[in-house]
Amino acid sequence: MTTRVIKNISELTTNDPSLGVGVTGRLHDAAIVIDDDRVLWVGPNAESPAADEMIDVHDSAVIPGFVDSHTHLVFAGERSEEFEARMNGTPYDGGGISSTVASTRAASSNELRAATEKRLGELRAGGVTTVEIKSGYALTLDGESRLIDIANEFSDEVTFLGAHVVPPEYVNDREAYVDLVRGPMLETCAPKSKWADVFCDRGAFDVDESRAILTAAKSAGLQLRVHGNQLGATGGVALAVELDAASVDHCTYLSDDDIDWLRASKTVATLLPGADFSTRADYSSARRLRDRGAVVALATDCNPGTSYVTSMAFVLSIAVRDMRMDFDDALWSATRGGAAALRRDDVGHLGIGARADVVILDAPRAAHLAYRPGASIVRQVIGAA
Repeated sequence: MTTRVIKNISELTTNDPSLGVGVTGRLHDAAIVIDDDRVLWVGPNAESPAADEMIDVHDSAVIPGFVDSHTHLVFAGERSEEFEARMNGTPYDGGGISSTVASTRAASSNELRAATEKRLGELRAGGVTTVEIKSGYALTLDGESRLIDIANEFSDEVTFLGAHVVPPEYVNDREAYVDLVRGPMLETCAPKSKWADVFCDRGAFDVDESRAILTAAKSAGLQLRVHGNQLGATGGVALAVELDAASVDHCTYLSDDDIDWLRASKTVATLLPGADFSTRADYSSARRLRDRGAVVALATDCNPGTSYVTSMAFVLSIAVRDMRMDFDDALWSATRGGAAALRRDDVGHLGIGARADVVILDAPRAAHLAYRPGASIVRQVIGAA
């Protein structure tokens, strides 16, 4: 096994407060030693031990790999006309998902695989080293199974999202579709998935339907996630907390009670500023959540309709400028916060024993990720084997 020392780091963000200053555990004039899998040592540059290889970053910043805990990478087609319509005043109501469903059903597995690989490559080039991938654009038993098979080729964090919306063929029999999702579709997809998710919101599934699906998924051994409170105060946050979901995502509409429930629970509020940007929605209350003690994650929500975003740096820029997050809070939320949303303690930080997921920036400070929107400042991504 090869060991590598990364030296002359101007600013090292570890996200381990025992190693440095503040919640980000930040060190200056630092070094880090890794092997193929794990972080072995962190400390002052002058005290760095010998290793098999040396990487001199010449006074650049180093951060943990981003943890993107909410994506819809497996799909076909695009919806730029829908985006243009929204920019001209048409509100988002979730109805465009059916367009992607039609395109995805018609695509071959090789086409879907190639498209997923391309999007994942863009995420990784921007510093993402851990990614969650959902199904949800087939909405048939065999189709959802196919999407999950493809997602498993690219990630260990695969989510069954048969309850994305009710497909056109079931529009007059919602109950039958809910029974399909929590019955035969779940039975087929659960053994190949780690998570189950439901879009609990207007135009998708109500709280009772969502509870029935999620309860069945939990009984099948899956951990839970929820799309909640994107389009209104529709009960998704309360349901996620009730069922001990790892994360409730979007959280655009939050009451004080919602935040209190989140603060008292293990459920992470995952904010998706790319979706708010692309739908011209009000931005989620990031500062309000953090000030009141809730755990916050940031993710791209990469999807063809409401957040065709493959840049976590772009997400950070919006979070800092428009959601009024401190940069360090935003960076923590896109790394260790994302790990919390996946209930992982081995990623999102560079403490001793963490996965060796290291991002070297072409900048002296991590804040350049938000300070220089649109610039590509990730120089090198090192991911654990």
